[in-house]
Amino acid sequence: MYFFQTCSQHNAEAPNLEQAFHRMAQTEPNLDRDVSWFLLPSYWAKMVVALISFLCFANSYDGDFVFDDSEAIINNKDLRAETPLGDLWHHDFWGSKLSSNTSHKSYRPLTVLTFRINYLFAGGFYPVGFHVINIILHCTISVLMVDVFSILLGGLQFTNKGRRLNLAPKTSLLAALLFAVHPVHTECVAGIVGRADLLCALFFLLSFLGYCKAFRENKEGHNFSIFWVLVSVILGAVAMLCKEQGITILGLNAVFDALVINKLNVLELIQKLLHKDKSLENAGLLRKGLLFRITLLMSGGASILYIRWRIMGTGPPAFTEVDNPASFADSLFVRAINYNYYYSLNAWLLLCPWWLCFDWSMGCIPLIKSVSDWRIIALAALWFCLIGLICQALCSEDSHKRRILTLGLGFLIIPFLPASNLFFRVGFVIAERVIYLPSIGYCILFTYGFSLLSKQAKKKKILAVAVLGILLINVMRCALRSSQWRSEEQLFRSALSVCPLNAKVHYNVGKNLADKGNQSAAIKYYREAVRLNPKYVHAMNNLGNILKERNELQEAEELLSLAVQIQPDFAAAWMNLGIVQNSLRRFEEAEQSYWTAIKHRKKYPDCYYNLGRLYADLNRHIDALNAWRNATVLKPEHSLAWNNMIILLDNTGNLAQAEAVGREALELIPNDHSLMFSLANVLGKSQKYKREQIKGIGKWTHLQKGMISAAVFRIAWKEEIQGFLSGRMLNDNNKHGKFRFLVYPLTM
Repeated sequence: MYFFQTCSQHNAEAPNLEQAFHRMAQTEPNLDRDVSWFLLPSYWAKMVVALISFLCFANSYDGDFVFDDSEAIINNKDLRAETPLGDLWHHDFWGSKLSSNTSHKSYRPLTVLTFRINYLFAGGFYPVGFHVINIILHCTISVLMVDVFSILLGGLQFTNKGRRLNLAPKTSLLAALLFAVHPVHTECVAGIVGRADLLCALFFLLSFLGYCKAFRENKEGHNFSIFWVLVSVILGAVAMLCKEQGITILGLNAVFDALVINKLNVLELIQKLLHKDKSLENAGLLRKGLLFRITLLMSGGASILYIRWRIMGTGPPAFTEVDNPASFADSLFVRAINYNYYYSLNAWLLLCPWWLCFDWSMGCIPLIKSVSDWRIIALAALWFCLIGLICQALCSEDSHKRRILTLGLGFLIIPFLPASNLFFRVGFVIAERVIYLPSIGYCILFTYGFSLLSKQAKKKKILAVAVLGILLINVMRCALRSSQWRSEEQLFRSALSVCPLNAKVHYNVGKNLADKGNQSAAIKYYREAVRLNPKYVHAMNNLGNILKERNELQEAEELLSLAVQIQPDFAAAWMNLGIVQNSLRRFEEAEQSYWTAIKHRKKYPDCYYNLGRLYADLNRHIDALNAWRNATVLKPEHSLAWNNMIILLDNTGNLAQAEAVGREALELIPNDHSLMFSLANVLGKSQKYKREQIKGIGKWTHLQKGMISAAVFRIAWKEEIQGFLSGRMLNDNNKHGKFRFLVYPLTM
């Protein structure tokens, strides 16, 4: 009797499938034989997996844009309709040019394309649609996992009619459920930017299933379809255009071909190679077209990588020490030992996904600098387990065991290689999202271990209940973690208990509080971020900004000066330093700070605006107007810059030009009440009280202070504006007397 086994006399896959099961039970070990678990028809198994995967993450559907979503979606111009569609193929995931030195070289145009489609269909940045697509993608992937695990765990066999058999229905269902409810997947599903991993996984699996179809016509594998091999390569390329890990499926297809299709004994092959045995064909290297197919896979993979290398440029991405401190260590020993420690932590997240964090950088994991560090134990435990599994995978006399362990290790290790720091430096310490694909290998190994325990256990029901309990705990953990991803406040605060030493966690909590107006609490977290990481310039800048607003100017100046000393090209800190110096009436230093900020960020409208305020305070009216004009050219909706131009021209008696600027501004920002008020003042001084005196009437706005009821129109006279921009001479009737004023050319 099997526990939880569902029996049906009306099973649609009746005689042929039952005979196939019987044959397989006789020819090789059946993984399902001793497993006490559900036995469901294939379509029911897929429905159960889809439903449970949906329940795990359903509560994230109405979450906000959080963490990296702001940069990848809200601030990404590639999503907007006015951006040419072709730009997606020349920009990175964040919307920056791939040729830029600051680009992370994350080339994922197909993922960005789906974001753009989301944005266009929703008519704006509404997160619900983005979240719903992510949930649907994870459910789809989990359903596909039933088929994938049935092949990986049971082998690839077909009926005479070409129908693929599921030779491990119970264990494939268990493995798919383990994958569907794994809490480490929450970042990919509940975090919108995780769509890159979801899309990559989708085409990754389709590539694998497509490769399996190449052998559908002949279950012996002597003949194969080149068409499906090429389709698999193309789907692998599509997976890589969603995220870089996708290319690894080509290597896994080759491993699967050797182990499952050709039943290659790796240990036997190694021995023959070492002894220079010429009978390699008998070892399975050349038979059944294996060498030809691997050549196709390798050629396709090399071509894809070369094309991507040419598109992204030959230079590697630029990361900083805070992103990945181990990769900046001078000692090779320190780098190697910390990389291996990171691997052990990734493995632990798969085994016990309880401590999850949105970011693991900035001191969250202190470097191991000595062999006396107790954390070496974790590293030793990892390699002890891996070496044991590798030995079993190579040396076991049981071919079934060799195949499953090798495939499990392959799916665990190979998709993780791009994130391993072995081939190039990555921009993170640990990232839960990169474990999405490697978790396939974990599910294979877990399920195989469960089958071995079931074979030895006397009380199979207790073991099955324990596994069911693990699944239920994971479901609850997924639901809890998904709710934490619904808002930045919950997400950031949840990380405080996991990574209390992570300066970025404290910074993000402080930023969230500051955005909500709670400056006192924000100061506390910013100070802690700076304490944990004395070189954290962004925390210094934000803290200095708050202190500036609270008129604590001396400390603000110290923090901002230190920030620009640590990072001389930090334009925002230079601008804020200039504002503080201006408040301290050190005008020359303030001007120099503003121009330094502009030097490092050419298009910086806010800095031009503040520079204009400085010049206005110094009665340098021409320079002030020029600076504000620069701000409005760079940012046409910069209301403050427009308003200051109108007021300054008004105060200096240049009413005609003030009116022209006001009309130009309202054409760009038609509903800005402060601009309407300033323009009404100018019209009142010009004695334009009647409707007919105001050309291009748009709408009437009653302005208080007993000034006028003036019509503020939307379309300004082009001749008057062009005259102003071309340098028409203005009169300044202020206390300094008359002088001639020209608007300078735009300073870039």
